[in-house]
Amino acid sequence: QVQLVESGGGLEQTGGSLRLSCAASGRTFSRLAMGWFRQAPGKEREFVAGISWSGRRTSYADSVKGRFTISRDNAKNMVYLQMNSLKPEDTAVYYCAAQHDYSDYVSVEYDYWGQGTQVTVSS
Repeated sequence: QVQLVESGGGLEQTGGSLRLSCAASGRTFSRLAMGWFRQAPGKEREFVAGISWSGRRTSYADSVKGRFTISRDNAKNMVYLQMNSLKPEDTAVYYCAAQHDYSDYVSVEYDYWGQGTQVTVSS
């Protein structure tokens, strides 16, 4: 099992920055592809960013490309999402996700999910 806990959410103004963190525990010695998703009120969950287990490959949704950066520190069992130039449409609950992977590619499906952290961007 893998447990994920997100932190770093909060209220920020348009154009501001936030850094989300995801702490992993359990089978963290395994190769884990990681991802960030978000869900806004009345909308479906959407993919935001993903990173392969080594960190050599990343993927981003078009809506956040150039503004958000996903990174990881496997020695600390941590994954991060740096969010810059925030917009009101970024307001959502952000979820960290993990998937056992051995290909070192960004994963499409995820088996493990955190509880989420609220990000609110004021207009």
